[in-house]
Amino acid sequence: MEILASGHGVRCENEWTRAYSGEFVSCSVDPVDYSVANTPDVEEMVRLLATVFSTSEPPAVAMGLSVRDLEQFLQLLAPRAIADGLTVLARSGDTGKLAGVLLTDDFASPPALDLSQISPKFLPILSMLETLDEQFRQGRTICAGEYLHLFMVAVDGQFAGRGIGRGLVKACLDNGLRKGYRNALTEATGRISQHMFRKQGFADRFSVSYRDFRYEDQVVFASIQEHESAILMDRSLV
Repeated sequence: MEILASGHGVRCENEWTRAYSGEFVSCSVDPVDYSVANTPDVEEMVRLLATVFSTSEPPAVAMGLSVRDLEQFLQLLAPRAIADGLTVLARSGDTGKLAGVLLTDDFASPPALDLSQISPKFLPILSMLETLDEQFRQGRTICAGEYLHLFMVAVDGQFAGRGIGRGLVKACLDNGLRKGYRNALTEATGRISQHMFRKQGFADRFSVSYRDFRYEDQVVFASIQEHESAILMDRSLV
């Protein structure tokens, strides 16, 4: 297993340690290791992403996506995510428990989806994300191996407050840079993730307002009150 980060960053062996952002965070004595996801990780990875997104990701909650809906969706993405070698995990260095995951792909060649195999509740979300992506593509030539696409990030609540989200992003960008990627982008759908990505050097490029977005002439995200918009953000890796 390739370790992306250990013994520094947010690997917390003392009560206080410097996180990747340069800020100090309070940690337990349990260290955290970052690695590239492999086939044996898929079941845990899918379960964690599905659990977190079904309860806390604004569009997923607004559309009423269940854990099972999300598991079916993620199981279609997982083989490609593993093959690309771009998805990263965070695990407890003491117990091996999965603490977080950042599902990542190549923006030039996203995994193909058979929409008949996923819940129709996903369609408004995918439409909104495609609206952002199309705006980004305009006037750009997007080549394979150039843009990392940070798609879904989740941290187990047991590990909250330890900078693991930031650590995942840092590990993902470092891994992408080693593979020759020069840029990264993400569609951040909530205030917390947007703040985290800005702290990691991402800049806002395009946004879609939840109050205004329509799918089949319906304001499908009207129930989202605490978050204003989904934002496509990017940054250079070099």
